[in-house]
Amino acid sequence: MRRIEAAADAAGLSYAQMMENAGQALAARARALLSDTQGAHVLLLIGSGNNGGDGLVAARSLAENSAMRVSCYLLQGRDGDPLLSSARNAGASILLATEDPQQDRLRALCGDADLVVDALLGIGLRLPLRNEVASLLDAAREVIASRRRRQPDSPRFPAMPPPREPHAAPLVLAVDCPSGLDCDSGEIAGQSLPADETLTFIAAKPGLLRPPGALFCGRLSYDNAGVAEGFPATLQDTGILADPLLVRSLLPARPRDAHKGSFGKLLIIGGSANYRGAPGLSALAAQRVGAGLVTVSAPEEVIEALAAQQPGVTWLPDSFAALRDALPGYSALVLGPGWGVSDRTRELLEQLLAQELPPLLVDADALNLLAPRQDWPRTLPPGSIVTPHPGEFARLAQLPLDQVQQERWRLGPELAERWNVTLVFKGAYTLIASPDGPVTVMPFCSDALARAGSGDVLAGAIGGLLAQGSPPRSAAIAGSYLQGLAGTLAAERAGTSRSLLATDIADGLAAALERTEPEGSAWATLGTG
Repeated sequence: MRRIEAAADAAGLSYAQMMENAGQALAARARALLSDTQGAHVLLLIGSGNNGGDGLVAARSLAENSAMRVSCYLLQGRDGDPLLSSARNAGASILLATEDPQQDRLRALCGDADLVVDALLGIGLRLPLRNEVASLLDAAREVIASRRRRQPDSPRFPAMPPPREPHAAPLVLAVDCPSGLDCDSGEIAGQSLPADETLTFIAAKPGLLRPPGALFCGRLSYDNAGVAEGFPATLQDTGILADPLLVRSLLPARPRDAHKGSFGKLLIIGGSANYRGAPGLSALAAQRVGAGLVTVSAPEEVIEALAAQQPGVTWLPDSFAALRDALPGYSALVLGPGWGVSDRTRELLEQLLAQELPPLLVDADALNLLAPRQDWPRTLPPGSIVTPHPGEFARLAQLPLDQVQQERWRLGPELAERWNVTLVFKGAYTLIASPDGPVTVMPFCSDALARAGSGDVLAGAIGGLLAQGSPPRSAAIAGSYLQGLAGTLAAERAGTSRSLLATDIADGLAAALERTEPEGSAWATLGTG
């Protein structure tokens, strides 16, 4: 971040202008989060650094709206700071922590606020917190938690807050990161204030996506503060956070005069007596992302169970003879959803991998069948996609699960290159790694995706894009983003993530595709925490 800001300043975008841009974006998000700005009270917790400067710019902008009350609580004085003078002159009330030694006024402000903006600490933090910061955060957190305990249950991270009663608990908006978060490691102070939304600037910080700190960030939104995307471009080597504009650029074209053959043919091989629905979920997802024709090859009892539910799918016996003859006609292959681990599927896998295959995605039990082989990466065609969850990754890498979870950001890119595959490392903040590009991180961490069948939907979404001609890395990024967003949107529509089904996620892919359209605003919502 320091290199980017210095380069932008040298190119003519001054630090002061970047702060002005960030503060105006912050004010815009504050207004958007309030169901009614008339008479609303916004409390900004202001630190001594650049985050505090962003907060003061926002305070000035908000105070210029006379219908809104704006209070700034300063950790320490900012003598001679024109930003402070501008906020005060615009009508914001200013209070120093040193003037409130018992924190009674801080507690009263938190008890009355409709929105609390956390602009105390930014990327320069090194834990542990100083006593005065920890005490301030403790007091604010205690009051906000008490107010929330008195409220009826409601979704904690709505797309937009519902209308609230006059004494409803305040929303919390963090500036760049929640105060107390180590933006490199994801470590977080116990006193930190959980945010309903975090508005981050110029680039997302790794700690926003690494538990435990990531769980304090709420919805993650982004503003470029006037810095052009990819500037300086070499810093993209550190990784990319997927967003709607990136995904839109990766989706295959949809000519209006096309026919079904224009959009590829996907073959899904999977299903077993115990997992009959898995290939059906993959097939549904592939159709939802636009594959022209989808075929499922499965045991007879699986086909009988699914055929009436999916009239748009074609079906094929799961014998090697039938598959060998059919394979040349398909533009992509998904192997493994619900397949089971048996001598029969192991033999069929070996027979298939000896053939010339279309672009391949290997999922679920196909990965489990491969894992015991020391040379399994060599058995896959170049450019294959593998989609392990942490347990499957541990088996493929022959590493302890705890190590895999703790070092996923290092192991993902390292092993994708060693294995020569596009790796979709599933879990909270799914990682996409490949030998031909920087690691890409999904912005989704939601229990909406923590259910049986969501991985089958993911395999189908990626496979459907692969069948349409998307390169493996593009298909993996776009399919993963669409699946994550589909689950988030399905939970928002239902008002809860608890009761979602995997079919709800598959059906939500249409809405997710719609959301990848550019919205034309200065900030972009990346995902829901």
